Amino acid sequence: MTIDQSEKLPKDNPLVNNLVTVLGESEQVKELVDECAEELSSVNTGLKQELKGGNSPSGVEDALQQSEAVEEKVQLAADKLSNLNSSLENEVNERHILEEQLAETTKQGQEALHASLHDPLTGLPNRALFNDRLEHGLAQARRHGYPLALMFVDLDNFKTINDTYGHETGDEVLQTIAARLKENTRDDDTVCRHGGDEFLYVLMDIQDERDLDLIAQKIIQTVQSPIDIVVRDVIVRLNINASIGVSMFPKHGASAIELIDSADQAMYEAKRNKTGFSVAVDTPTPKV
Repeated sequence: MTIDQSEKLPKDNPLVNNLVTVLGESEQVKELVDECAEELSSVNTGLKQELKGGNSPSGVEDALQQSEAVEEKVQLAADKLSNLNSSLENEVNERHILEEQLAETTKQGQEALHASLHDPLTGLPNRALFNDRLEHGLAQARRHGYPLALMFVDLDNFKTINDTYGHETGDEVLQTIAARLKENTRDDDTVCRHGGDEFLYVLMDIQDERDLDLIAQKIIQTVQSPIDIVVRDVIVRLNINASIGVSMFPKHGASAIELIDSADQAMYEAKRNKTGFSVAVDTPTPKV
């Protein structure tokens, strides 16, 4: 096997690396055996010439026969080593191919898993992944006794953009908004595309409810930043507004569904009153 071939092999697979090492050592042994066979052949040729000249000492003919027998054995060993090295090289190449196939299968599996849990347009987590993270967050909040907040973000009059400039422009706007929301998301928080022009945002471990006001205002400002879109070779500047509804665990709901519904209702309240954002109404405490 050439050096170029070995460089193509995966470097982090111990089994393949061991095979490459064994193959290299075996090829070195074969080179030594080939050299011995050549030297024996040269010696035997010289002995034969001496026998033809009639000047050879006694016993040379027997020595020649023994040497030729050794030469045959050495050549047989060289041939067997050559076959063994070919088998080893094939094994290394087959394992290399298997490694590539495994890597490709793993990559495809990861891509399929990512696609099943993310929105194809924006790349944000989809409902399935968001619901899983929300349920996990609720479990943590119940266990440790800290509050959790959920925001329902809706883009105002988004239908007008699709109707005026087309769905491709609408998709570009959604991608831009999604990227902005993602940039402003803390590591422990999650933002997802809930559907259409709606986004859900779960915030973990909110220490002060007054922080929600600041976060909501920041999201609104992020969404409102002008977006320049090229429409039929003309740059169009769009200004998008958002309405946000906020709910908190446990005061506005004890489950994911209750929190989403509460935030949804609060969002419509903000949209009706044009206040930008609104906090959900407290869930009444059941009477004993």
